[in-house]
Amino acid sequence: MDTTTLNSSSFTTVPGSLGLRNQPLKLHRTAIHFKSSTNFSVRASAVGGSDSTVTLLDYGAGNVQSIRNAIRYLGLDIKDVQTPEDILNAKRLIFPGVGAFASMMDVLNKNGMAEALRAYIENDRPFLGICLGLHLLFESSEENGPVKGLGLIPGVVGRFDSSNGCRVPHIGWNALQVKNDSVILDEIANRHVYFVHSYRAVPSEENEEWISSTCNYGIDFISSIRRGNVHAVQFHPEKSGDVGLSILRKFLLPNSSVTKKSFEGKATKLAKRVIACLDVRTNDNGDLVVTKGDQYDVREQTKENEVRNLGKPVELAGQYYLDGADEVSFLNITGFRDFPLGDLPMLQILRYTSENVFVPLTVGGGIRDFTDANGRYYSSLEVASEYFRSGADKISIGSDAVYAAEEYLKTGVKTGKSSLEQISRVYGNQAVVVSIDPRRQYLTSPYEVGFKSVKVTNLGPNGEEYAWYQCTVNGGREGRPIGAYELAKAVEELGAGEILLNCIDCDGQGKGFDIDLIKLISDAVSIPVIASSGAGKAEHFSEVFSQTNASAALAAGIFHRKEVPIQSVKDHLLKKGIEVRM
Repeated sequence: MDTTTLNSSSFTTVPGSLGLRNQPLKLHRTAIHFKSSTNFSVRASAVGGSDSTVTLLDYGAGNVQSIRNAIRYLGLDIKDVQTPEDILNAKRLIFPGVGAFASMMDVLNKNGMAEALRAYIENDRPFLGICLGLHLLFESSEENGPVKGLGLIPGVVGRFDSSNGCRVPHIGWNALQVKNDSVILDEIANRHVYFVHSYRAVPSEENEEWISSTCNYGIDFISSIRRGNVHAVQFHPEKSGDVGLSILRKFLLPNSSVTKKSFEGKATKLAKRVIACLDVRTNDNGDLVVTKGDQYDVREQTKENEVRNLGKPVELAGQYYLDGADEVSFLNITGFRDFPLGDLPMLQILRYTSENVFVPLTVGGGIRDFTDANGRYYSSLEVASEYFRSGADKISIGSDAVYAAEEYLKTGVKTGKSSLEQISRVYGNQAVVVSIDPRRQYLTSPYEVGFKSVKVTNLGPNGEEYAWYQCTVNGGREGRPIGAYELAKAVEELGAGEILLNCIDCDGQGKGFDIDLIKLISDAVSIPVIASSGAGKAEHFSEVFSQTNASAALAAGIFHRKEVPIQSVKDHLLKKGIEVRM
């Protein structure tokens, strides 16, 4: 996760982690409390016996909770680095680098960690770097640079080129070309693993002896290296399901007697993603439940008019992980009404889910600046930080992104103050999804409004041949003077890394995705687009993938009601020749 562009002096994160400037944050009505500190330090945790302990270098950017959960899932304890000596004394060291390369190197250099890392790796000690933990081994990175790395591997880390048709960031499940001496990858031939990055290192004659696998995304890039006991991967094993856990087990427990599971597959390229979405809200009894709207109305059409209850969030998320969901998305659909950081149940849902679900987790709802009843101001960055620390990999911004885009289109100025800009600047644009909630507005002529319109496949109620898509806020209740096309283009420029494209007209109807809308937006931007709203059968997924440039498709109700299992969707896509992760 390496797509931010900022200098280290502007970096803000949750206090208590290595080297990043801290801001005091006291969360009312919660048991969470952070101390302010201006010193560079590293979080320390309880340590078990040395044979069962993994040393973790957490420098404080993004979601490292997932790698912690994966390590504990495998039965090991964690010791967090506090000093350079902790690195040198480690029996096994994992560095899950996330955030921005320049900020990372600045922190490591100021704390003396960079030299300790170099010495540790040069002495062939057991090391696993993840994402930026791979990049730092190279000579330099072009991200917000050039910025010098450790210089152990020849080569410069550069950005993917979106002009060749590849969407940047590279997000999703892609295939590896594994070499025979990879060791930790030996049992996962032809299986997909999860990538999320904008920068990559490329193979050369000078670094060929380091390479243990490559991946193709427009070009061949280095997906992992290995020399002796030193390993590093571009992908995220902690987010790669059973395959990723197998990789971590091979590194952490090389002599494990666990029965080996065959991971032979048929992965050849970037897969289309199938995402399970859970709309979460409190019911009338105060319990958090998964619900589903019919054109955004989540109440049953009965005398009681109760909130539609389709299950418990943590249990459903765990089941969808086992069923093969490529990602799980939580949308807190009452978040805009509540004090976001007082929403302990939602934070707990993330924490509990991430303990056993090893695919990416997205959370949306209530990610915004706000002032509480006591007059205390909280930035959206503080809100997002707590979600990331609770296990989220991506956060989804809705209404706040609409307001930011409107202001940007009016003034042409990027203020850097919107939640979208703040969070993408610190955590990387790959960590920020913008959720667009448009409603179809029919036209007799494409020139009736000043927004981008399309010729619709199905005529309007009065025979209209055209439509524009008006964006809404506050759960679809308020229309805004901006179209989906204009919003998508603007939020890409403001730092969004992905677009979740809903359609109020199709929501809960089960008649298929709005192909006209999805084609319009996916052709207009160079970041990945997730199709949402309207899935009713497996064929709807193949339609959206074959007729548009959507990178992923999301569904909710058909999964919750067990009308169409996730595996059935993937089996159908495979039969249609569409690459999916199995």
